[in-house]
Amino acid sequence: MTRDTRTGLDDSPVRTTAPGPTRAGRSPSRLDESSARAAGPNESPARAAGTGVLRRVWPAFSIVVVLLVVWQVGVAVSGVRPQVLPSPLRVVEQGWAFREALWTNTVPTLQVTVIGFAVSLVVAWALAIMVDFSPFLRRALTPLLVASQTLPIIAIAPLLIIWFGFGLLPKVLVIALVTFFPVAVGLVEGFASTDREATNLLRSMGATRWQRFRYVRLPGAMPSFFTALRIGITYAVTGAVFAEYVGAKAGLGIFMQLQKNSFRTDLVLAAVLVTAVLSVALFGLTYVVQRLVTPWYRADHR
Repeated sequence: MTRDTRTGLDDSPVRTTAPGPTRAGRSPSRLDESSARAAGPNESPARAAGTGVLRRVWPAFSIVVVLLVVWQVGVAVSGVRPQVLPSPLRVVEQGWAFREALWTNTVPTLQVTVIGFAVSLVVAWALAIMVDFSPFLRRALTPLLVASQTLPIIAIAPLLIIWFGFGLLPKVLVIALVTFFPVAVGLVEGFASTDREATNLLRSMGATRWQRFRYVRLPGAMPSFFTALRIGITYAVTGAVFAEYVGAKAGLGIFMQLQKNSFRTDLVLAAVLVTAVLSVALFGLTYVVQRLVTPWYRADHR
């Protein structure tokens, strides 16, 4: 255990005593056992968790199924040509037939999404920390952050292709422009909404500005950060596809453009489906990361 001689703070975890019996005369372990029995005699915790996930997902899934059925029936009844509006079954069928081409173009899109969003996170964290430490920078950078979102990406993206070519850099810049604002704002608001009493307590103990940031403001900002992260990651895939649509050698964006020019609407929609699956998968991954990074937050909100 290391101790800061100036502030009395140390990096060791807080020790807690073993829980004793409750006022009702039962130990916590017995309470847990009784709770488990109340949940159901044959229902394991894993099964209960799976039931909870199914209960949350089922409404959205049922709506999607209904919309797909209406779509399929509408195409069959109206007799519209596949070049105009293919049926969902045809989209899935042709997507599977061209699965190798879709996968070949999905990999570059996923790579540029990860790289671009990583750059966006680095920029957002750097700006948010600087804004939190300096009121002057808060007043100076906040209007610029807002102004950055007024730039029409549909007009900026072609210029980036002209300036930097068809390589990785213009696509990374497009993704960063699209995604760093929600992440930066989420961090800034998270830092500002931390517990003032805890901050004042550390200040009274002689903690430095950095120690107050490390022990109070940084953990307190994590829920807001992950909320903003989920918003940004969904924009990242869309930004990558749009950047490729403007100009690229490979990727789902250029694949959509080529198939559109060939009047293969079914393959365009198959690529859209792949894009949606990528977005949902990355969105779900943020919950996994949040559980690993902030286990205390999940425990406090059970």
